[in-house]
Amino acid sequence: MSKSISRRSFVAGAAAAAAMTGLAACGGSGAAATTEAATDAASGDATKLTFVLDYTPNTNHSGIYVAIAKGYYADENLDVEVVQPPEDGADALVGTGKAQVGMSYQDVMANYLGSDDQLPVTAIAATIQHNTSGIMSRAGEGIDRPKGMEGKRYGTWDQDVEKAMVKSVVETDGGDFSKVQLVPSGDEVSGLKSNQFDCVWGYEGWGLQNAKLQDLSCDYWSFRSIDSVFDYYTPVVVANNDFLANSPEVAKAFLRATKKGYEFCVTNPDEAAQILCDAAPETDAELAKASAEYLADQYTADASSWGIIDPKRWAAFYTWMNDNQLTPVALDVNGGFSMDYLEQ
Repeated sequence: MSKSISRRSFVAGAAAAAAMTGLAACGGSGAAATTEAATDAASGDATKLTFVLDYTPNTNHSGIYVAIAKGYYADENLDVEVVQPPEDGADALVGTGKAQVGMSYQDVMANYLGSDDQLPVTAIAATIQHNTSGIMSRAGEGIDRPKGMEGKRYGTWDQDVEKAMVKSVVETDGGDFSKVQLVPSGDEVSGLKSNQFDCVWGYEGWGLQNAKLQDLSCDYWSFRSIDSVFDYYTPVVVANNDFLANSPEVAKAFLRATKKGYEFCVTNPDEAAQILCDAAPETDAELAKASAEYLADQYTADASSWGIIDPKRWAAFYTWMNDNQLTPVALDVNGGFSMDYLEQ
């Protein structure tokens, strides 16, 4: 497994996925898949669900693998299959109904929620309670604050939302974004070590843990520490709207088991990491363990229980996106998520 959790592919995929809404509306095999859950439930057979990842298996997904391994889904009479995302992203597969549930991100969802062709996808739980991402740089090079990015090379995915966020925090800190040199992104640690770039967007639970394991001393600051509006939900569990409408009790059962899986990750991070590695042997075991131990305090964090999405935080980020005209169509700042299926 790559040690870098890059977002270029699935952000671009979500944008392309919006163009596929016609396929979802037309039904076909995708529509049939969304009704299969209701049919299975009515017959008494184990309900088959497909969960599509956003990326290669990592600790963001550990609760899903734990729920499978520990029999939490089986206890709810669910048979959950985990699949890798297609080229056009997890959102496309969920939107067309070929997967009932999957993993996405609030900012990625904006690509189709803020378009004329909206995918029928809803966020139903927060996988990690806070945005644990920010800017990593080699220690001691003056990039320990956003203004320090002036005159430095930033490894970018070249996405509008990403660049707007970086511009915002640099200018909030009194800097000039036009003086930031934009270069292609890559693996955080190897890119910093090889001088491919001077700073890069990274995740505390993966990139920073990898840097520690590879003895790379880093300066780091988080986006939410600069501006609370950037404490959006990344990642989130999403579901197909037809599935939610036709099989609400199945959706609730899925989240009950998933919640138990992530609660296990909180109290048993080392075992959760091993379960992830057993399911995905290509995973770097040492990095998975370090990441799991870090995320144990982040899955739920200061929320009353796992999975809760705060409507005010959700709306604040989409309001900022609207203010900066980052989508073709204005976002419904209160839309795109539902807490109706998560038992709190």
